[in-house]
Amino acid sequence: MLAKIPSHYLIIGSTFLAIFMGMFVMFVRVRSQKKPVSARKILIPPIAMSTGALMFIFEPFRVAPIRILEAVIVGIIFSTVLIATSKFEVRNNDIYLKRSKAFFFILAGLLIIRIVAKSVMSSSIDVGELGGMFWILAFSMIWPWRMAMFIQYKKIKKSHSIA
Repeated sequence: MLAKIPSHYLIIGSTFLAIFMGMFVMFVRVRSQKKPVSARKILIPPIAMSTGALMFIFEPFRVAPIRILEAVIVGIIFSTVLIATSKFEVRNNDIYLKRSKAFFFILAGLLIIRIVAKSVMSSSIDVGELGGMFWILAFSMIWPWRMAMFIQYKKIKKSHSIA
């Protein structure tokens, strides 16, 4: 099916989808700061996202080993920024994600970097493989970030004796 759609349409479509998803994540993040955090809320996103790995069953999405390594490294680098800006606070015996003014700009910056990288790389890497690379990058960014949040959450919960 991917072979029938011109690659520039796929790039444009996926770019609009990335912008929409970025705005959605920002909206969800703002709303989530108004509700207490739980281990479940921290761990579900990477678990749910892991189902996307099923794309690698199909040949067009398979990624060369060196490109897997590149995507993982970039994802881990991006995750450090998210880890640094994700802090918790205790209010009314509940744990909340602390509002970070920098988070919006960081997420917007990561989105812009992703769009520019995709535009540049789309001329030399097949669109299916590029999609696989960006999934690997996103998963490599979300997994360490959420694990760091989970560890921080557990420490706060234990130190404040929150049930």
